[in-house]
Amino acid sequence: MSGATIISGSRVPLLLVTVCLTAMGGFPLMPGQPAPGGLAETGQSPASAAKTPTRTELTLQVSKIAGTAHFHHLHLNSTDPEGAIKFYTSKFDCERARFAGLMDAVWAQSSWLLFNKVAQPPAWEPISAIWHFGWGAEDMQATYKKQVDSGTQFFTPMTQLGPNFYYAYVQSPDRALIELNTADHHHFGHLHLFSQDPIKAAEFYITYCGAKPRNGSWPPPSEPRFRGDVQIGPSASLMLDNVNIIIYPVQYSLKQYAAYWKPGETALVSTKDRAVDHVGISFDNVDQAVEQMRADGIKVTQEVKSVAGGKIKYAFIEGPDSIRIELIEGRAHKD
Repeated sequence: MSGATIISGSRVPLLLVTVCLTAMGGFPLMPGQPAPGGLAETGQSPASAAKTPTRTELTLQVSKIAGTAHFHHLHLNSTDPEGAIKFYTSKFDCERARFAGLMDAVWAQSSWLLFNKVAQPPAWEPISAIWHFGWGAEDMQATYKKQVDSGTQFFTPMTQLGPNFYYAYVQSPDRALIELNTADHHHFGHLHLFSQDPIKAAEFYITYCGAKPRNGSWPPPSEPRFRGDVQIGPSASLMLDNVNIIIYPVQYSLKQYAAYWKPGETALVSTKDRAVDHVGISFDNVDQAVEQMRADGIKVTQEVKSVAGGKIKYAFIEGPDSIRIELIEGRAHKD
């Protein structure tokens, strides 16, 4: 088809869909947010953010299973799940709830934070595919002061990146990184990843997980981009339901977090057993999702399993950059 962008590497039947996107001045923008991760992290200026959005229609090919895919959960490892639940529900816009009526968890608007109890503090350093996740703040200065006054620990203090834009990284009791940033809401809003190849990784999430490009064109520029001497591109920004998935090149981590890397190492480590262990994506039919991914050469690390009398049906795959992804049947909902 003339003008179609084909997602490479797919050997399974594909469903042709037309995606109507909003181009927001080239930014990897979140809804209601000037720039996730900060204007400085996008390599753009505050003035660029004010450009008038334009409409661009793109034709993408995605797998059939992507049509039923939704963001379901983040699963964290914690030495004290009860303490972790109290931390998140007291610091951010979310609430305690029972997941599948079986376990205490955190409900954040339309998806879950789930917790697995571990004996030892999990590794947390930003050298895996999962960098951080985050919430918005309408008044970042007031929010930051409230957090500081309540004893919140920050990995990165509040930083101003424009006349009205601020961000900071909170560190949870298990040392997971959580971004707070200026937005027109205070909800859970984004997941920021690292990748050896951000564009190829983004194609995976588009093809199999139902994500859609946030920017107005695809693919994004493939040339390296820098802010000072720190590489910030190529990068990608996607939307999956209300979650903005932003993908940065691993070179950013290698430069900014050099102290956490062993000499000579450049490959991102598996997310398994780390502070943020995996991402959960739901499908209407998890058996079908697993078989389609397997047929396309994606590594299935745990076969489909049903627990709790059939209430939970799931499997695991290895996604781009050794990210652990759970495929779970049924869209996230709060009982």
